[in-house]
This record gives sequence, structure tokens and C-alpha cells, in this order.
Amino acid sequence: MADLRAQDRVIAIMRTGLLVVTAVVQLGLNAAPLVRHQAEYRPAWVVDAAFAVLALVTAVCAVWVLRGRPLPTAVVAVGAVVVLVASSAVTAALPPDGFFLDVHWSFGLVGWHLLVLLFDRVGLLVAALGTHFAASVVQFALAGGHDRAEVGAAGVVVLSVLSFQAAIAVITLVLRRQSRQAALVAAERDRVTTRAALAEQWERDRRVTFAGQLGATLPLLVGLADRTLDPRDEDTRHRCALAATQLRRLFAENDEVPDPLVHEVAACVDAAQRRGVEVSLAVSGAAVPVPTAVRRELTAPLVVALSAVRGRARVSVLRTDEEVRVAVMTDTEVGIDGGSALVEVDCGTYGEHTRMEARWRTRTG
Repeated sequence: MADLRAQDRVIAIMRTGLLVVTAVVQLGLNAAPLVRHQAEYRPAWVVDAAFAVLALVTAVCAVWVLRGRPLPTAVVAVGAVVVLVASSAVTAALPPDGFFLDVHWSFGLVGWHLLVLLFDRVGLLVAALGTHFAASVVQFALAGGHDRAEVGAAGVVVLSVLSFQAAIAVITLVLRRQSRQAALVAAERDRVTTRAALAEQWERDRRVTFAGQLGATLPLLVGLADRTLDPRDEDTRHRCALAATQLRRLFAENDEVPDPLVHEVAACVDAAQRRGVEVSLAVSGAAVPVPTAVRRELTAPLVVALSAVRGRARVSVLRTDEEVRVAVMTDTEVGIDGGSALVEVDCGTYGEHTRMEARWRTRTG
């Protein structure tokens, strides 16, 4: 977005420059010939009105251009027509021998107005400039009575003005295209930088998560290695089962799968089954998007329950539009802490059986 705004600023500066040139050419260079040849126009009031209309077009364009905004389509359309009509009116009021001379001040001026108006519409700009020059040449030819010297001089003036204003149009087009390409390159660079930063952040978060899980596992491994923990001890076996289930779920969290929640729950179930526990899994409802942090909260009580069970367990996942539930029924008494700000956890013990349910409401309020 910043690159697009920079491109818009460049275009606004270019349009402002054309507007200033137009105003300077009209008031600084063409006002004097208008006054000096006032008596030669037939009728003079038409030429005066055309000069005032052209000045008004410049003033109207300045309302948007000086604020860095593109011209509205209606202003462009009406302005281009008015400018071409004013040019033809001035040319029609010229004396027969005044074409493309000092008295014909509108011929070169109108092209600048068209550049300002049609700055963003190159095709229309070329068509308008062509129409302006063709109309002037036709009016010159219809006036008649021109000798070879006048025709040659007129051709020189037409070609010089045409080539100069065409060069301005080409330069403007090239600058606009280069600014657009620079903006696209800068935007792509920003996207690449953003993706790299996000990937780095994701990798850093994953390392922190793994470090947090391994932080609880490493003391267990150290205790087993230096024989301060007895693998035959019930508490040690429970700690090992808990660590294995946590790591199995953590590895599943980073898999690219269509249904991450069920995939992570299935990973916990698989870890329990590998220890010889009979675990059944039931899933109902269509998959719904569940954020990673919420999935961790939903499966955390399940990890604790399955790591403690020794015989059988039933796990169920229920998804609706309003909530997601992960429940487990075990044949072993398990103590599970309450929920969090993200997930509600209900736990009840019935004799030697424990039922736990973690619930996340997809819609709050």
C-alpha cells in the first residue's frame, strides 16, 4: 500500500507540473498576443471568450490536481470537448493569413490542456491531439489562398508543436510506466520480506513450543539416564506416558492436514494405543476452523487423561457451528485442572471412571 501511495504521489507531481506549464503558457505567453492582435479577430469576443474558457478549464482542473487527486471522468470528458471547441472557435476567427502564427496562439496552447485532462488516458490523449491538429489543418486548408511559403511555414509549425507535445506525452507515459513498475517491484519485495519475517516468526514460535515441551521431558530423560528414576515405578511410567503423548500431539500440530483438530486428537489416541490401552474415537460434525492455540487448550486435558488411563477409554469430538467439544471417558480416576479463558473444561469422577469434556464456543456473546 505504501508503494502504491508513492506511485500516486509521483503521478500527482507530474500532473501538477503539466498544470503549472499550462497556466504559464496561457497567461505568460498567450495573453500578450491575444491583446496585441485583438483588432484582427472576427469576431473578437469569440476569441476573448475562448481564452476565458481555457483559463476556466485550467482553474477547474487545479481543484483536483493541486490536492493530488485524479480528475473525475465527467470533468475530463466535458473539459476535452470544451477545449477542442474553443480551439476551433479561435481558429475560425483568425484572419486568412494568421494561421499558425503569433495571432494563432490557441494552436499550441490547447495541446497542454489536453495533456492535463487526459494524463491518465493515453489512448484518448492521442486521439484528442490528433483531432486538434487535424481540425486546425482542415480549417487552414478551407481558408484557401495560401502560397507555397505559407504552407511550408505552417507545416514547420505543426510538426514542431506536434513533435514537442508528443514527446511530452511519451515522456509522461514512460515515467508513469516506470513508477508503476517500481511500485510493483517494491510491493513484491515487501511481500517477500513479510513472508520471510512470518516464516522466521513461525520457526521461532515452533522452537519455543518444542523447547517448552522438551523442558519438561529432559529432566525425565536425565533421571532415567542417571538411574535416579526407576522405570518400574508407577509415577515414572506415568510421567513417561504423559511426555510421549505431549510430544506426539506436538508433532501432529505441525502437519499439513485438512482437519488439524481430529489429526491431533488421533495422535493422542495413537500414543495411548501404543501403550496397550483400548481407545475408541468417534467424530461427528463437519470440520470447522480452530486456531492453533485453541486446539492446544482442547487437547491438553485429553493428553493428561490418556496418559493416565491403563485399561480403556472412549474419546469423542463434536463440532457444530456454535461450539467444538473434545470429550474422553476413562476407567481410571484422573485429576484434571479447570479450563482457561479460551476453553471451558468440565471434569467429573464417578467411582473409578472419569469423564472430561473441553468445550470451545466458536461464537461469543
